[in-house]
Amino acid sequence: MRAASPAERERLNETFAALCRIPSVSGDEAACAAQVAQELRGMGLDVEGDEHGNLLARIPGRRPGWVMLCAHLDTVALTAPVEPVVVDDGWENANDGIIGADNKAAVAVLLEVARRCAVEGAPVGVELLFTVSEEVGLVGARAFDRSRSQAAFAFVFDHATPIGEVIVASPTLFDLEVEFRGRAAHAGICPEEGRNAIVAAARAITAIPQGRLDAETTVNVGGIRGGSGSTNVVAERCHVSLETRSITPARVEEVIAGIVDALHDAANAADCDVDVVCEKRFDAYRHRPGSPAIAAAEAALRACGYEPRRVVSGGGSDANAFEVAGLHCVNVANGTERAHEPAERVAVAALEGMLDVVLALVEESAARVPADG
Repeated sequence: MRAASPAERERLNETFAALCRIPSVSGDEAACAAQVAQELRGMGLDVEGDEHGNLLARIPGRRPGWVMLCAHLDTVALTAPVEPVVVDDGWENANDGIIGADNKAAVAVLLEVARRCAVEGAPVGVELLFTVSEEVGLVGARAFDRSRSQAAFAFVFDHATPIGEVIVASPTLFDLEVEFRGRAAHAGICPEEGRNAIVAAARAITAIPQGRLDAETTVNVGGIRGGSGSTNVVAERCHVSLETRSITPARVEEVIAGIVDALHDAANAADCDVDVVCEKRFDAYRHRPGSPAIAAAEAALRACGYEPRRVVSGGGSDANAFEVAGLHCVNVANGTERAHEPAERVAVAALEGMLDVVLALVEESAARVPADG
């Protein structure tokens, strides 16, 4: 594997900054997708879109077989315009908000890998998949038609931890949307005739265990809204959004049962009604230690001077959706920092380091992909 040249590294940084300037909040990725498609077509590659907004391009290899490289186009909501700047040798937003390194650092890397493979040829067939709405439940990856891919295995680069980490397990996640319903009344004239839904929600939130429950399991209340906006009305309704996740599926179902009990107990105590909608966003997986994809990832990391570390993650990625669909997929940490926080950043060294890693990964995959797909 030949390391990236100075010209490739310079272009990578330029591409990353340009992508970050294009807003692409989940559900509104069209402009970013158009830019990525334009870049790929400029390399002479055919780009296929699907009805969901995912993009797929292919580069034939010198030997039979295919591997997929995937990144997602969307970001979490923006709290400020994005103006990429380099501070202390790292890219960050000049304004008080995310820069979009999750996952545009990976998108930029894959575009540069594609550029080299399109010019020099690829050692094995490479599929490049760019998905949409990953941040809101892996929507694009879950909708992707697995039959469109010939890949024996896949890689995503969507874990905001130091380069070298290989994710070998990821959790099942459930979202719960909860609606408490009480009775409105004038807060000063006849409050005793009201039933306060906010009070019911507060009782529930204080009764539900929060944060890390054990090494594999977490719960988080992510939002609460209720009332009429006026203090002189007893709140008739209150909505609570929360999630729970665990590496062990049976454990997360046990936690959900406890949460639902707490919600109903709180509603009863406040003489309110409650409706609970529970939706599984993605399923857990555990990789076999000897899988060829993990072997390729670890060999590529070592070739680039990184010591591989197998880790269990509490985060999900498109890998969860692909595993359910029958496509073995490994999530490789990409060196970004503080994902989803206003202080999100990626060191220039990490961005460029991942380019070398993915170039090496294509080479290492060529020796491990079966000739028949």
